[in-house]
Amino acid sequence: MQDLPIEEPVSEQDFRAMLAERAGLFLRACAAPGGAAWTRRRFFDLSLEADELESFLDDHGARTNRAFAAFTELVASVRGFALAGMSLSHLVRRLPTYGILDALGDDRARAIEGIDAALKYTEARLVDLMGALLDEGRRIGATELERGEGAAPEERSTRRPRLPHNIDLVEIHDEEQRIATVAARYLDAHRSLREAGIRPIEDPVERKAFLRRVCSEEAARVWKVSVHNLQSSYDTHVKDTLLETADPRLARLRGFVAASLHVLEAVTLLTHFVERRDRGLRSDHTDSVLQRAVPRADVRDVTLNGLLVWADRFLAAGAPLAEALLPSYTNASEVVLQLREGVLLHARPASLVAAVVQHHGTPVELEIEGHVCNAGSILEVMVAVGTRPEARRYVARGDERPLRDLEALFAADLGERGLDTLPDGLGYLRGAGG
Repeated sequence: MQDLPIEEPVSEQDFRAMLAERAGLFLRACAAPGGAAWTRRRFFDLSLEADELESFLDDHGARTNRAFAAFTELVASVRGFALAGMSLSHLVRRLPTYGILDALGDDRARAIEGIDAALKYTEARLVDLMGALLDEGRRIGATELERGEGAAPEERSTRRPRLPHNIDLVEIHDEEQRIATVAARYLDAHRSLREAGIRPIEDPVERKAFLRRVCSEEAARVWKVSVHNLQSSYDTHVKDTLLETADPRLARLRGFVAASLHVLEAVTLLTHFVERRDRGLRSDHTDSVLQRAVPRADVRDVTLNGLLVWADRFLAAGAPLAEALLPSYTNASEVVLQLREGVLLHARPASLVAAVVQHHGTPVELEIEGHVCNAGSILEVMVAVGTRPEARRYVARGDERPLRDLEALFAADLGERGLDTLPDGLGYLRGAGG
């Protein structure tokens, strides 16, 4: 039996008719008269319609077709800006309720104005993109609608169910340890942005170079995911617990997390928009249409000066709170760890040391003959050991729970006689040293 082809050719004329029917409701929404309020629901519905239409276009190869490429890129851009608007509109509405504004001090008013300005910019560019989409739709014969001739769709009442984002979470049995883990992860997220050297930059050329170096789409996604996972960790392990009720600092910490997350969501979407255009599109016409609707230099300005600086500022403002929470929910201690003769702290056992610290989620510092390193980083441990290869005595400081496991690991000669010889309490390491 002869296999049938997976793809069936379609003429541009036939596809034009298919597109006109499929995109009708979406284009009518884009052509709605001005003045309609941009609610979070409206952003969401627009992004959902654009996502479904973009999938239809991609399924038919429209992105790589000269006639329909610009239309497809405009649909994708509408989706991205609608999602950014959804995040920012939620933040503008909820920011006063997060309990974090007082911690910003003199920056309080500037933060509110800055986020609101970024939202208004996103709304304005979304209107421009929808207008450009209608112009392109008329050019290719997919619609006859002019701006103002459409109608906004009725708001949907349904919600998409979504499972918790908790794939990276380890099982933690102690409520206080859960809180300590959240505080430690918060400080890790803050450190990541601080080390990037985020700062306002007014010169467009310098700003472009800085964002290319520091805030690529990949870097923005890493920051966003790390804060998203932090919020998921809090909501899974801390939210609505007795400890949260008894300690108002916890809800405030989540406020700093939520504010940073919504900003980083918008940063990631706008960075994607810029990077895709910076890499160059297959069609000069497509690039020209998008550049007229949304100049990339303006997007970079909003991305850095209107958003990213505030994500950094929000996390920095909450850092003292996270630092204060750590000792409240950990039992700080110090232990001396001794290597027996013939046992070396090389790469494999160093990975087990780091795995112990990462399993408990609270910071542990390891001192080797006066040199202090982060015991949760294999690289830092190896560097410290490499500069002091003869050292047999180590001092570990941190919460008593990871220290207890480190003592057991050293007593078992760092698993050098086989991971199956480790005590049952270190069973979680049997998958870490393979």
